[in-house]
Order: sequence, then C-alpha cells, then structure tokens
Amino acid sequence: MYEDKRVMVEAAAFRGLVHHLQRRTDAQNIDIMNLAGFCRNCLAKWYKAASEHYDVPVDYDQAREIIYGMPYESWKKTYQEPATDEKQARFEETRGKHAEISVIE
Repeated sequence: MYEDKRVMVEAAAFRGLVHHLQRRTDAQNIDIMNLAGFCRNCLAKWYKAASEHYDVPVDYDQAREIIYGMPYESWKKTYQEPATDEKQARFEETRGKHAEISVIE
C-alpha cells in the first residue's frame, strides 16, 4: 500500500473509532479502560502527542473536545456515571496494562 493511502486509511479508521465512541455515551471510560487499557482520554492524549510531534498546536482540552465531540465538562456532566468501588479497584489492578502515550509513525 502506498504511504499516502495508508495514512488515509488509518485516519479514516481513527475517525470511525472516534465516531463510534461519541455515539456510545453509555460506554463509560472506566469500563473501557478496565477492559482494553485505554479510553477517550487516552485517545485525546495520543491526539495531543501527535499534534505536538507534527507541530500542530492542539492543547489537551481541544483534543478532548475533538474526541468527545463536545467540551469534556459537558460530556462528563451529561453522560458520566460515578465509578463503583469495584470498578475503581479493577482500574487500580489493571494500571500496569494502561495505555502508554506515544507517537508511532
């Protein structure tokens, strides 16, 4: 696959993932994190890291708004549920498997 086409395909796949997560407001970040080791906030951190790598000025709040499809505080107020003690304990148990934020070209 040519490099330019690969980048286009990867970007489209990323946009598909973001769109899916924006629609699935019932999927709580802590549940995604406990299962997969990443969440919407991780995607925003990857987005910010990539923007810095490519000299595109995007701060963390802007990156979260891109990922959430709205300001983070609005999403949190509207959709975030309190984490149970069980979910919080699982989060701590899986901490070593949580996403590392880096840029992969």
